[in-house]
Amino acid sequence: MSTVTVRRLLDLDTLVRLERRRSAVASPPAPTRLAVPAGMTQPLGCDAVSVPARFGPRLMARLPRVGCVYEDVEAARWWWIVPADSDVALEWPSPAHYAAGAVVPGARHAPSLIHSPSGGEVPYTPPIPLYLAWCSATGTTPAWSRPVRA
Repeated sequence: MSTVTVRRLLDLDTLVRLERRRSAVASPPAPTRLAVPAGMTQPLGCDAVSVPARFGPRLMARLPRVGCVYEDVEAARWWWIVPADSDVALEWPSPAHYAAGAVVPGARHAPSLIHSPSGGEVPYTPPIPLYLAWCSATGTTPAWSRPVRA
C-alpha cells in the first residue's frame, strides 16, 4: 500500500489572513487593570469590587469616605478600589464581583475614573462600609451576622 502525501503551499497573503481571523476569533481581550491616578500611593496593594451601575449612586451616598470609583459603560458596572485582600472573611453578595489586583475581566476598554477622593493620597474606599452598604442595598445579611451551624 502506498502513502500519498499532499502538500498545499500557502502564500504570504493567505497566512496573514488566516492569522488575523484566528486572532480575532480565538483571543479574548487582554486583562485590563484599573489605573490609579498619578500621585496616589497604594501602600496596602490594590483590589477592586464591582457592582451593577444602577447601585452606584446609592452606595456612594451611604459611604463615609469614597476612594477612586470607575465606570465601565459597556458592562454597566461601577468599580471601587479597595485595599488588597479585602475579600478575606467577606463574602461579597452577588451580583458584586471581587477582582484581585483590580483587574477588570473581559473589558475591551479601561473603565473611566468618575470619582477621585479630594486631596486624597490613597485611592481606597474602606471595604467594611462598602460591604455593609452593599449588603443593605441587596437585602443580604452580612456573613458575620448569620447563625453558625454545627
